Amino acid sequence: MGFGASLKKLSNSWKKIEMSVNDAISKSKVGKFFKLEARKTCFTREIRAGTATFLTMAYIITVNATIIADSGGTCLMADCTVPANQTAAPPDCMLKPNRGYNNCVSKTKSDLVVATILSAMIGSFAMGVLANLPLGLAPGMGPNAYLAYNLVGFHGSGSISYQTALAVVLIEGCAFLAISTLGVRAKIARLMPKPVRLASGAGIGLFIAFVGLQIHQGVGLIGPDPTTLVTISACAKIDPISNTCVGGKMRSPTFWLAMVGFLMTCYGLMKEIKGSMIYGISFITLVSWIRGTSFTIFPKTPLGDTNYNYFKKVVDFHKIESTFGVISFSRFNRPEVWIALVTLLYVDVLATTGTLYTMAEIGGFLDDKGSFEGEYLAYIVDASSTIVGSALGVSPVATYVESSAGIKEGGRTGLTAVVIAFYFFLSLFFTPLLTSVPPWAIGPSLVIVGVMMMKVVKDINWENIKEAVPAFVTMSIMPLTYSIANGIIGGIGVYIALSLYDLMLGFIKWVNKMRKMVIKEQNQVSNGVESMVEII
Repeated sequence: MGFGASLKKLSNSWKKIEMSVNDAISKSKVGKFFKLEARKTCFTREIRAGTATFLTMAYIITVNATIIADSGGTCLMADCTVPANQTAAPPDCMLKPNRGYNNCVSKTKSDLVVATILSAMIGSFAMGVLANLPLGLAPGMGPNAYLAYNLVGFHGSGSISYQTALAVVLIEGCAFLAISTLGVRAKIARLMPKPVRLASGAGIGLFIAFVGLQIHQGVGLIGPDPTTLVTISACAKIDPISNTCVGGKMRSPTFWLAMVGFLMTCYGLMKEIKGSMIYGISFITLVSWIRGTSFTIFPKTPLGDTNYNYFKKVVDFHKIESTFGVISFSRFNRPEVWIALVTLLYVDVLATTGTLYTMAEIGGFLDDKGSFEGEYLAYIVDASSTIVGSALGVSPVATYVESSAGIKEGGRTGLTAVVIAFYFFLSLFFTPLLTSVPPWAIGPSLVIVGVMMMKVVKDINWENIKEAVPAFVTMSIMPLTYSIANGIIGGIGVYIALSLYDLMLGFIKWVNKMRKMVIKEQNQVSNGVESMVEII
């Protein structure tokens, strides 16, 4: 018997085993609970679908932890190492390289990796068991950047503390839960002008891509400049205090390594290879783990040695120490807090509504009325996951568009989501590896996420100035002011201003109509009186 015949026989045997397993599970209590036969799917197909979705969204584990860790978390000036010739740490020690503070941030990042995994695991499992939908959940891209860079600020330089920001997330989750329970979500989503709503997704994409291109937070292509504010960087040497280039523009080894990973990811996406972002991140990370190179994440420094020793553990269950249950309502009653609350709520409502309906349409779940089975519970799960996430220390949890990968693989039930949750559970035991992913490995995926979020601009009517200008203002202000809230407020403000003419014209027409009606009534009364006089 030749090799080809043996392989064919083995394949046929495997298919028979697969069919028997699928048939047994479909008729079991598990199969009936998830309605495998009713939705014309099977056990092995759901496993493949869950695997595909996890591979496409697993990047969020390190990306989310890296972004939120940039806020500094619960780290304070007290964590800074005091210089040898001083009695106290300088006030700006959190914004400059400092061993003590960096150690604190590193521990916070480890906490956030676990918090991200737990929130994704709980959310995905609940979506599968309660709503029976093949959707994966995790802390959303966009809200995490808003929390880290707009609310708390880089290393705590913003106007709101990390603890207060988590309180905002908690209240937003409770508000979203109430809105979902009462069924008024769609009405609130329609309050935002359509061009601003569409442009918000693209603006957040530009904002995320801008973060991914920067020094320390991404690939390092963009750096600060005292004259033009920003400039091209990717420098071999950078001033550790000002982050400005001091020599060798476009000669950074980590930048060029990131570009190789970026192109790998792009080629993978072009060929529709599932998990392309994971492959790109993995390539850059594996190369960066090699010590003694110019692009290593473990330089021969005290901090590098500490990180390398932890990395060598490979398998370790990290216990959350600094981010769990640190929610604080102190200094909550401030204007910026309420602006943040409204912004997060709107982004959450719009993003969740859009994502759920898109996934339902791809999966063929929508009925003639535009609704789908499990819709009500899906919103409840999404909102409840955000509440759980705030307790763990992360930004709002959302349904991921990467779920489409699993749906395209044939996932049709909540079993797909349960498989996704199982993979996140396994990730809990590899914290040393996940916390050692460098920012230049994360940067390319942020840029690609930004690219994917830009596709909504095609739905904006650019021929209509009343829609085009607010949309452009929304998209441009978000990255240029480093604020998602500013973009939404600016877009709505411009839209209202441009609508004043139509409102005034409508008001004038209404007044004229009322005046004519009054004159007509008066004429009728006068004619009636004259007729009575003539009769008398």
